[in-house]
Amino acid sequence: WVLIIGSLLHFTYEWSGKSPIVGAFSAVNESVWEHLKLGYWSMIFFCLIEYPFLKENAGNYFFAKAVGIISMNVFIVVFFYLYAALSGKHSLVFDILLYIMGAVTYGILSYIIMTKNYSRILDKLGLVLLLVFGLTFIFFTYFPPDFTLFKAP
Repeated sequence: WVLIIGSLLHFTYEWSGKSPIVGAFSAVNESVWEHLKLGYWSMIFFCLIEYPFLKENAGNYFFAKAVGIISMNVFIVVFFYLYAALSGKHSLVFDILLYIMGAVTYGILSYIIMTKNYSRILDKLGLVLLLVFGLTFIFFTYFPPDFTLFKAP
């Protein structure tokens, strides 16, 4: 799911005729930041489908998803720049593998956390974090800072 939706979101901005609304949820350029959006929004779309089925059995659902998304994005950023620094080049195959490995990291950590019994406060914190992440992705789509993460490699 995440791989398919994330891949589709890579192209939806262009397909929409560069609609600013679609751009909030799709990659608007080839920067690392815009690719992190693909993972975030595909995970959020999946959560909207998954949550009604798991809400009774996963008391810390949002916390698990927030930790998973943070971990996925940190994994992708660290290994993208590490690979680029060590190899001195860019590889589409490696980028795709990073996305897949990041999604697996997300899934494993989310599952582990959902099987634990944490405070409900952490779940509320997780929901707040997910909302803040979404707003941050949208904001920086329209107002990207002058920083490497926001520039196409």
